[in-house]
Amino acid sequence: MTMTRDKAIILIVDDEISNIEIMNATLEDEYEICFSTSGEQALQTARTVMPDLILLDIIMPGMDGFETCQELKRDPLLADVPVIFTTGLHDVEDEARGLALGAIDYVTKPIQAATLRIRVNNHIELKRLRDQLAEIAITDALTGLSNRRHMEQKLMTEASRLARTESWLSVIMLDIDFFKSFNDAYGHPAGDRCIAMVASALNRAVKRSSDLCARYGGEEFACILPDTAPDAAHQIAEDIRNQVVSLNIPHSHSAVQSYVTVSIGVASGICLPGTSPDMWTNLADQQLYKSKVNGRNQINGTIIAIG
Repeated sequence: MTMTRDKAIILIVDDEISNIEIMNATLEDEYEICFSTSGEQALQTARTVMPDLILLDIIMPGMDGFETCQELKRDPLLADVPVIFTTGLHDVEDEARGLALGAIDYVTKPIQAATLRIRVNNHIELKRLRDQLAEIAITDALTGLSNRRHMEQKLMTEASRLARTESWLSVIMLDIDFFKSFNDAYGHPAGDRCIAMVASALNRAVKRSSDLCARYGGEEFACILPDTAPDAAHQIAEDIRNQVVSLNIPHSHSAVQSYVTVSIGVASGICLPGTSPDMWTNLADQQLYKSKVNGRNQINGTIIAIG
């Protein structure tokens, strides 16, 4: 998760309120602080606030810190959140066990304010750098959109999440019409500018933060639209088509228009447990092919029948 908020969020987990108060007083000037008093509560809070770092007590009633850390690392949404154990234990085996479970550091009790502040600052900065590198790894350099790898990860995550409530998911695939002819006529630098401009058109048409636009490869793009039924997905596809037309990029070698256009395929379906995310992209791609065969600069869609 990329840290774009003003203050990083620290989740303090400790069954002793006095310990929470000490750590809060030490860190509250630099960070936004939230807290939980049990492992079970910590898991719920972490999924809600998505903290940037967790300070986790080891010895707690019920689910102890080791179990809580293990559950955090099993959750794909929380697995990359750094965990620092706060503990009065000084056993080397306990430390080794915690590090093996995925913790990045230990802070011993009684808490020393200066030590805690320095260690938290260091790990928050390391996380910020890791997030920047992760963002680069999932971003298409030319367009600034997500790349295909990130799109496929997002599709898998959303299909799984939406299956819990049997909600709609729509996927749009689109392709710049006669792009090879465009490149041949105007040159590759102009082709790159065209791809970047179409990417900007996608961003103007696909507005929700929960949606994702990606450069799927070459001149092909994809959009993932969670909680989006067929009619709404078709309207977004039409907005994309109109946004690209409004760019009015000259294309004298197009067999469709004298300007750049796109062909679009849409696949919409109710997510159910066990369904393959690839089904959405495969069927959207089939609809894209239909749009090309039928004359391009148009939209074709399908509703996925599952069950």
